[in-house]
Amino acid sequence: MLQELSIKNFAIIASLDVEFENGMTVLTGETGAGKSIIIDAVGLLAGGRGSQHFVRTGADKAVIQGAFIFPKDGATYHMLDDLGIDYDDGAIILQREIYRSGRNICRVNGMLVNTSTLKQLGETIVDIHGQNEHQELMQPDKHLRLLDEFGGKPVAQLRQEYHSAYDQYQHLHQAMVERNTHRNEWAQRLDMLRFQVAEIKDADLKPDEETQLTQQRDRLTNFQKINAALQEGFLALNGEEDAPGALDLSGQAMNALARITALDPEYEKLHDALSSAYYALQDASGELSRQADLMEWDENKLDEIEQRLEVIHQLKRKYGDSEAQILAYYDKISHELTDMEAAELDEGDLDTQLTKQETHLTALGKQLSKQRHQIAKKLEVAVKGELGDLYMAKTVFQVRFKTLGEHQFYATGLDDVEFYIQPNPGEEIRPLAKIASGGELSRLMLALKTIFSQSQGVTSIIFDEVDTGVSGRVAQAIAEKISGIAQNSQVLCITHLPQVAAMSDHHYFIAKEVIGKRTETHIQRLNTKGRVTELARMLAGTTVTELTLDHAQELLNMAKDEKKTAK
Repeated sequence: MLQELSIKNFAIIASLDVEFENGMTVLTGETGAGKSIIIDAVGLLAGGRGSQHFVRTGADKAVIQGAFIFPKDGATYHMLDDLGIDYDDGAIILQREIYRSGRNICRVNGMLVNTSTLKQLGETIVDIHGQNEHQELMQPDKHLRLLDEFGGKPVAQLRQEYHSAYDQYQHLHQAMVERNTHRNEWAQRLDMLRFQVAEIKDADLKPDEETQLTQQRDRLTNFQKINAALQEGFLALNGEEDAPGALDLSGQAMNALARITALDPEYEKLHDALSSAYYALQDASGELSRQADLMEWDENKLDEIEQRLEVIHQLKRKYGDSEAQILAYYDKISHELTDMEAAELDEGDLDTQLTKQETHLTALGKQLSKQRHQIAKKLEVAVKGELGDLYMAKTVFQVRFKTLGEHQFYATGLDDVEFYIQPNPGEEIRPLAKIASGGELSRLMLALKTIFSQSQGVTSIIFDEVDTGVSGRVAQAIAEKISGIAQNSQVLCITHLPQVAAMSDHHYFIAKEVIGKRTETHIQRLNTKGRVTELARMLAGTTVTELTLDHAQELLNMAKDEKKTAK
């Protein structure tokens, strides 16, 4: 329900703050005072189309803010979860700023959203019904959901079961379509994967194998050069029989310095340096000898290495820039090949599964359709009863079905539903969405609202002069219907009928006045005395007499008694 509404610089409203309560609230006042402007503001909070023309003259922007509460098991709760918007204790604050430039800024609990999201969210909270704004009841694509809601939990459970089966059917059907559409591509892909997997597997590739083979090839290719360098280096260190090498000479230098190390620390440092050099040369000599012993020329080995490097080069050209990339690709296509081969084996099983699922879905759809037809009859009876209370007993209301053909399915079942109406005997029964607006349509809408208000979950229903064109006993009947709807949802109602105003639980008077050459709208909550005065004005017009006041008081008393009886 709408708890608080704040409006600033909107049309002729400079600043207005009002609190609302549960039950039935009426807004009354002279024509042009701004009653509908307040409803327009709520409509913008619910995602209605904004315009810079709403901004009050002289202001840069209009700001509207509303605080709402909603049931935790309702659609609003789930939508907020889906949007990732935080909320506390089932409360929500909607805010909208409309700039003179035409820019709109919408917020939900401080989080920026677009107008489309605001509209989706607003439809779960507020239902505004005016002479030319019928919302869900005037949208044929919403009639099936309304019928299902009227059916309650049994229909909801069966519809959910059907929807789950439909999702599975769609999954299987899509798989079959893809298989049939891409059968040639499938076979070509399968052959290619088998070839690639076999080629990489047969190559038995090892990580960093190319680097190691390249080093071996370079050593064999440069055998003579490497061997000569190793021999020359060894001789330089070890010398020949008649000529000492660098190793012997460095040893002599080390021994010579050893005899004077005690005489000066500097000599000791020189000795240590020579010792390090001697032992380093000794290690190098041993390694030169070892490397020379390992040298072995093998022309066949060189050919094998060249061939292996060519295999790796070909694999890199096809499957990756390195052994690691080739092996990663191998893992990927191996899994794909496994899945495709398994799917190939299951082709016959896919057809069987699809046929079985279609049979199951059809059975569920027929069961759901049967329940809907039964519920439709109950709804037609319920609407007839409500219309009878509104002095439209001869009006015919029908729920018409259009059932899909064989092998055709909606996500919601096998049915397309639309409400039809015949306001007067002898007239053609026509779709509800095509019925002209007027007093009869207002009463029909009230009848449907009375029935659906318990199941829709909308926390605030707003009636903007839906009682136009009626009077007398019909006006009283409409007042009682609106009061009845308020037993399940908060109702805000703009009315010119004293019968409707008298049935309200809360009464606000809207007035405008000129202050400093500017027109401003004000709102005032009426007490019992104020209500009597306002009802008398609605009854008599400009001249209020004692008799009119007595009549107004009588209306309030009768309304009070009627509400007690209704409870």
